[in-house]
Amino acid sequence: MVSFVGLTTASGLMHLASAKQPDYPTIEDFLPKPALFAGTPFAINRIILIRIILTVVILVVLGLTASHAKLIPSRWQSVVEYGLDFVRESIVYDVIGKERGKRYVSTITTIFFSIFIFNLGAVIPFANMAATATICAPLVFALWSVYNYWAAGIRAHGLGGFLREELFPAGIPWPIYILLAPINLIEITLIRPFSLTVRLFANMLSGHLLVGMCLAATQFFFIETNTKIFAPFGVLTLAGGMFMTCFEIFVAGLQAYIFSILTASYISMSLGEEEEEEDKKVSQAAQPAAQLAAVSA
Repeated sequence: MVSFVGLTTASGLMHLASAKQPDYPTIEDFLPKPALFAGTPFAINRIILIRIILTVVILVVLGLTASHAKLIPSRWQSVVEYGLDFVRESIVYDVIGKERGKRYVSTITTIFFSIFIFNLGAVIPFANMAATATICAPLVFALWSVYNYWAAGIRAHGLGGFLREELFPAGIPWPIYILLAPINLIEITLIRPFSLTVRLFANMLSGHLLVGMCLAATQFFFIETNTKIFAPFGVLTLAGGMFMTCFEIFVAGLQAYIFSILTASYISMSLGEEEEEEDKKVSQAAQPAAQLAAVSA
C-alpha cells in the first residue's frame, strides 16, 4: 500500500512539473539497465554494482581492523568489537544458547552485518539505493537462513527425525496431523523464506519510495513552480525527507536485527530442547575444571 501511494504521488508530481523533466525517481530506478557487460550473463546494473562495492567495503574494513587489532583497542576497533559482541551475546547466545550457538556465531554475524550495510546503501551518497531494495538480495539471505535451519535440524536429529519433529509435533491427537502436517511442510519450505524475503524487501523499498517522494516534492515546490506561495510546502517536504533519511538508518539496523533474531530462532527450534539440555549439562560439567584452571593459574 505504501509503495502504491508513493508511486502514485511521485507520478502525479512528475506530470504536474513537466513531461520533459525526467529528474524524479521512477520505478525504472529499481530496474536499471546494465552498466557493465550488457548482453552477457555477467551483466551488472547499478544495484548489483552497489552490492559488489559494499561487499568489498565490508571485507576490507573488517580485514584491516583484524590485521591491526591491538590488546588496548583503538576507538574504531572498540566500535567493531562492540558490534561483534552485540551479535554474539545479544542475538546468538541469548536465543540459541552459548554451547549450541558457538557453531552459528560466524553465520549470523555475517548475515547481520551484510544486511545492515546493504540497507545503509539507501543513505550513502552516490549510491542512494539500498542493496536490499530489490527482491534478489533479500531472497538470497532468506534462503541462506532457511538452509541453516534445515542443516541444524538434520545434523541434530537426522532428516527423518527433523521432519518428524516439525511435521508431527507431540501432544496433538493423530487425526489433526492430516491437516497439520501439510501446513507445517508448507511453512518450513515456502512460508518462512517468503516472509523473510518480503519483510526485508518491502521495508527497504517503501522507505526508499518515501524519501524519493519527499525530495521529488521539494524539487517541485522550490524549483519547478514559479510561485513563492508553494515555498512553505517545500520546507515541509524537505524536513520530511531529512527525517525519513534519518529514519532509514534506524530501519536499516532494525531490519538486520530482526532478520538475525529470526534466523537464530529458527535454528534454535530445529535443534530442539533435548540438545539444549545436553549442552547445559556439558557447560555445567566444564565449570569446575575452568575454575580449577583459573585457581592454578
